[in-house]
Amino acid sequence: MTTALITHADFLAHVTPAHVEEQPARLAYVLRALEGLPLERHEPPLAEEASITTLHDAAYVARIKASIPGDGFVLLDADTDSETALCLTSLPAILHAVGAAQMGVDLVMSGAARNAFAAIRPPGHHAKQALAMGFCFLGNVALAARHALDRHGLSRVAIVDFDVHHGNGTQALLWDEPRVLTVTSHQMPLWPDTGYPSETGAHENVLNVPLAPGTGGIEMREAYERLVFPRLHDFAPELLLISAGFDAHAADPLADLTWHEADYTWLTQGLCDIADTHCNGRVVSTLEGGYDLDALAASVAAHVRVLTERAG
Repeated sequence: MTTALITHADFLAHVTPAHVEEQPARLAYVLRALEGLPLERHEPPLAEEASITTLHDAAYVARIKASIPGDGFVLLDADTDSETALCLTSLPAILHAVGAAQMGVDLVMSGAARNAFAAIRPPGHHAKQALAMGFCFLGNVALAARHALDRHGLSRVAIVDFDVHHGNGTQALLWDEPRVLTVTSHQMPLWPDTGYPSETGAHENVLNVPLAPGTGGIEMREAYERLVFPRLHDFAPELLLISAGFDAHAADPLADLTWHEADYTWLTQGLCDIADTHCNGRVVSTLEGGYDLDALAASVAAHVRVLTERAG
């Protein structure tokens, strides 16, 4: 079987203001870094509104569509966020991003691919039920999990989010969903100032693993071996979803963890081992953060290389 690469030209057309770190160049660097890897490329569909409103308010989805500007930029929630901006060409990217994560689920569940990487933007793990924030409009990975439950009849889906910022949106959207285990490692203290160990979900379905500033690969590996991997084994997921942010890298300008490419290789191998044990290798990884372009590209390549090795 193969590793599916799911991406679309519309992701590069989502333009952001110059002061915002989440820029089209991020995806351009990622795609160049993936050239030469044995990947089967797919273009995702636009997500259907009916699937989006399983987790997001219909009025919020309508507000996104109504707020698309004719030119320039519009902040969807200017009172609470100064960086999550819409432009004329944002809506197809937002809908394709959800569609890409859902397509990844379809491909691995059908056996058309062993695993998948959705190279998308905008990211999604900060988006709440009716609130855009942190460059995110819709909960791409949370919606992929809901898609796996509703469309494929799964009863246990695990999400692992290793972005340096806590996936507060994913946690909020799936707080009451006992069929989804949401695991997040993240720097603390750091925006968005959530993700304490005491936040465990309505059904003990959330595991937060805060990491102190300066935490490097050795400490990260110990935390995953002690806390994350055992919890995933106990849950025995039928599908493993990854919110793959690469801003825990030592070179990233927005945080203070000190991971390197080898740490992302190790972590991906460990997650694939769990997927091999419990869900026939079914892994769908979706791009979240990462803002040093060279570090992002190298780290994504290390992550996806492991996926291709496991698919071969």
